Amino acid sequence: MSARIRLTVNGHPVEVPAGASVAVAVAHVTLRFRRSVSDTPRAPLCGMGVCFECRVQVDGVAHVRACMTPASEGMQVVTDA
Repeated sequence: MSARIRLTVNGHPVEVPAGASVAVAVAHVTLRFRRSVSDTPRAPLCGMGVCFECRVQVDGVAHVRACMTPASEGMQVVTDA
């Protein structure tokens, strides 16, 4: 059995495998990560940190790329969707 990480996304408890990215955790709750300046829902496009469409707030820090950030125990993630 693999280790699991527990964190929250928009106040919802989420459990993901150790080594998973924050993007994986967010996808358990919503497919909308943020909204554009024209209020269009946005989600990860590239999955490798180039497009910046997966930006979320992690533990109070804004504009964190969810696809490049490993999930960690107790992390609090907030999307802008």
